Amino acid sequence: MLQPIDTDRVIRDGRVSGAYPEEIHEGVAWWVAACFVVVSRAGQMAVAHDDHLVTNGFHRRFCLGAINAEHWGCQVWTLGVANETQLLYAMRELGCVPGALLTTADSGTRPTVTIRLYNAHGRPVAEDTGLARVREMIARDRVPLPVNEQAKGRITSCRDLLEGL
Repeated sequence: MLQPIDTDRVIRDGRVSGAYPEEIHEGVAWWVAACFVVVSRAGQMAVAHDDHLVTNGFHRRFCLGAINAEHWGCQVWTLGVANETQLLYAMRELGCVPGALLTTADSGTRPTVTIRLYNAHGRPVAEDTGLARVREMIARDRVPLPVNEQAKGRITSCRDLLEGL
C-alpha cells in the first residue's frame, strides 16, 4: 500500500477524518469509496462536498474509487457543493441510495478533512453497520480493484436535483 495511514486513528467515531496531509491524503478517499461500495453493495451512490479547495481533490478521488470498485459498476451521482440536508434529500430522490459527504475544516495551521458515509436510509454508517469493515479492508490492504473497463461505473452530475431547495 502506498502512503499507508493509521486506520484506527483516521477511521473511527462514525467518520473518516484526519489532518491533511499528515494523517489523511487524497488516496484515502479512493480507498474508502471502493470499500464502501463493496460493503454496502451499492449500485448507485450520491456524493456531495463543501466548497473548500482541499475537499475538491478528495471529492474527485472518492468518485473515482466508487466507480472502480471491483465489478459493481456503481453509478455515482455527484451533487457538487451541497450540505447534509441536501445530500439526504438527493439520496431519497434518487431511490434511497447510499451517500457520502466530504468536508474540510480549517483548524489553525492545518485543514482537517472528514468523510461521512450514509446508508440507503440516510443514517450515518457506524462501526457495526459497515465502518469497521471498511477500516479492516484498508488496514489489510484489501481495497477492491477494478475488474475491467466494462465493469466500471459512471460519474454523473445531478446538481439540478437540488435546485429550489
